[in-house]
Amino acid sequence: MAPTRRNLLISGGVGVGLVVAWAAWPRTYRATLPAAPGETVFGAFLKIARDGQVIVAVPQAECGQGSYTAFAQVVADELGADWRTVGVEAAPVSPLYANPPAAEALFDGAFDRVPEAIRAEHWTRSAAMLTAASTGIRRFEAPLRQAGAAARVLLCMAAAARWDADWQACETGDGFVRLGDRKLRFGELAESAATFAPPAELPLRFGDDGRLTGRPLPRLDVPAKVDGSANFTADIRLPDMVFASVRQGPRPTSRLLGCDKAAADRVRGMVSVVETPHWVAAVANDWWAANRGLSALAPRFATDGPLPADPAPALAAALDGEGWRAVSDGDVGAAFAGAKVIRAEYSVAPGLHAAIETPAATAQFEDGRLELWLATEAPGIAQAAAAAAVGLSPAQVIVHPMLVGGGFGAGLEPMVAVQAATLARKLRRPVQVMWSRGEALMRSPVRAPARARLSARLAPNGQVMAWQASIAAPASGRALARRLLAHDPLARIARALPDGADGHAIAGARPMYRIPAVAIDHHPADLPIEVGHLRGGAHGYTCFFTECFVDELAHAAQSEPVSYRIGMLGGDARAARCLSTVAALGGWEGGAIGSAQGIACHAMAGSYIAVLAEVHVADGGAIRVDRLVAAVDCGRAINPDIVKQVVEGGLIFGAAMATGCATGYADGLPTTRMLGQAGLPALATAPEVTVELIPSTADPGGVGDLGVPAVAPAIANALRAATGTRIRTLPLGP
Repeated sequence: MAPTRRNLLISGGVGVGLVVAWAAWPRTYRATLPAAPGETVFGAFLKIARDGQVIVAVPQAECGQGSYTAFAQVVADELGADWRTVGVEAAPVSPLYANPPAAEALFDGAFDRVPEAIRAEHWTRSAAMLTAASTGIRRFEAPLRQAGAAARVLLCMAAAARWDADWQACETGDGFVRLGDRKLRFGELAESAATFAPPAELPLRFGDDGRLTGRPLPRLDVPAKVDGSANFTADIRLPDMVFASVRQGPRPTSRLLGCDKAAADRVRGMVSVVETPHWVAAVANDWWAANRGLSALAPRFATDGPLPADPAPALAAALDGEGWRAVSDGDVGAAFAGAKVIRAEYSVAPGLHAAIETPAATAQFEDGRLELWLATEAPGIAQAAAAAAVGLSPAQVIVHPMLVGGGFGAGLEPMVAVQAATLARKLRRPVQVMWSRGEALMRSPVRAPARARLSARLAPNGQVMAWQASIAAPASGRALARRLLAHDPLARIARALPDGADGHAIAGARPMYRIPAVAIDHHPADLPIEVGHLRGGAHGYTCFFTECFVDELAHAAQSEPVSYRIGMLGGDARAARCLSTVAALGGWEGGAIGSAQGIACHAMAGSYIAVLAEVHVADGGAIRVDRLVAAVDCGRAINPDIVKQVVEGGLIFGAAMATGCATGYADGLPTTRMLGQAGLPALATAPEVTVELIPSTADPGGVGDLGVPAVAPAIANALRAATGTRIRTLPLGP
């Protein structure tokens, strides 16, 4: 059959049963599975085994955000499966699983001069499988639902053939196909179902009876994580495997000058020392010995050009220099002319990932083929980078995506995969590379530091007539593209085209309010600091700028902050409902001085959130966040419990970023080198958290990042209410 948007490739196999692959794209792409001449093969989303087990292939990394469960729930709901028989597996690298919306968000600014249609096709052809920017359900719900519908129809056809009935009269539920009093298990029908052809138009399920969507079903990944049977990268064990710890210079271009191999050889368990131009690895029989051997090596590096340093002077200079206009609505210049303009400046320090799991990868090079086990949020990028490092084609590299212990964006980076591949080829034996905690904190790219100058003119009634935001920050979207897409031909072409504003660096800077005149400028700052993607992206600091400044404007207009915000929403009912709900739920006292309460709201990825924070200042000036209350409208929730869990985690993450989890620089190195220096919330200091989901029939929005952005401004506004002093820097100091 010719591949079309409605075309299915159906195949059956011994012990597998029914395999359904949904052709989600209107064009033909290179085959990822063996095919006869003239066939086009698309990767599978769904398998049904003879024993009735339903297996869903999930193309997003499971980082604790519930992708495995939510994706399987979509398929199982449309299929009519018994949830107790549903399992998941990581999808292979394939164009079918590309996530163009995530690529557009991550590399926004790097491909502005490339036509949108070409970009979308390129992300698909290059198998840009990315877990980022709250795009998972928004990108994959439709093809997953279609895959479940296709399998359901075929199973009904197979059952109807046995019963000599009309397949359209059959229905599914709890893992059975039913027609009146008759029923057959999915497993009994799987292989025969593979012989039928699906209709041109697939009917989706309707009605609420027996549906799984919207139910708080138990997570699929939790039991194994609780009993310890879940495998992470560090759990991989292969015959004759060795362990490696690595050390790198202050910048990726830093050169290794030398190291003390004799001292390392004296460490018991050491096997080898591998030197490369930019990093060195100590290899031993266990990781602890390798890390001690690395310390004994005491490697020395040289760096050409400037070393990482305090970014504040460069950001201030960039803010006063030339910028790119990213948003222009109305005439801000005319609105400001001759008027009283309120101004404020804010700054944000480099943010750290500080995930529990440090970067790690296990590699095996055998018979001209490389296998990689790693916690990755970008398996296609890791595959391409590892292949280039050892002189293979990507087709010769197999990536096994593992569970991710909180990647927060660091899992997008392929460097640890490159190191594992290089060592496996040099040593000719399996090797597991794991970065130490200090290496992870010092070498992982940081969330970009930023500085903003905000200006606004108020109308006589206090409403904002004009708004201008000038933001100085590194061009993080182009930096990500340069580093992650080093082997991508379109990225090389895009780098040769003229620059403009970097969308990733200023994402979320446009206020969600109806303001007659708005201008947003990006002032790129050239810093000797590697910047990357962190959970929440630039929203983590642009929301801080916006919502703190809105609070300042509300005070200048002598207005209560919640009603002031609602008055500027221009009828946006979803945002207004979040604000009114969080005010009622949190016992909002109006934000008066002494109340120690602050509020902030934000919209991103098709979802809305409002956050109320309560704080106090402890002895010695330490900031303590006592309570966080959030009201969320994320559209139709696939699994409400998972949404709440993800938002709760985002609120704690946001609190950590607001009060710590940042770094300075001294002698070219980050000053935060251990987890204890990051100022993370502990059980004794973590705030009480309450999350309220607002029922909604809108399409599902993203929630992975939603809990993060509004927390910092809510805390800052609460500090203003507690102390009468406005703090305009992140992290919030004493």
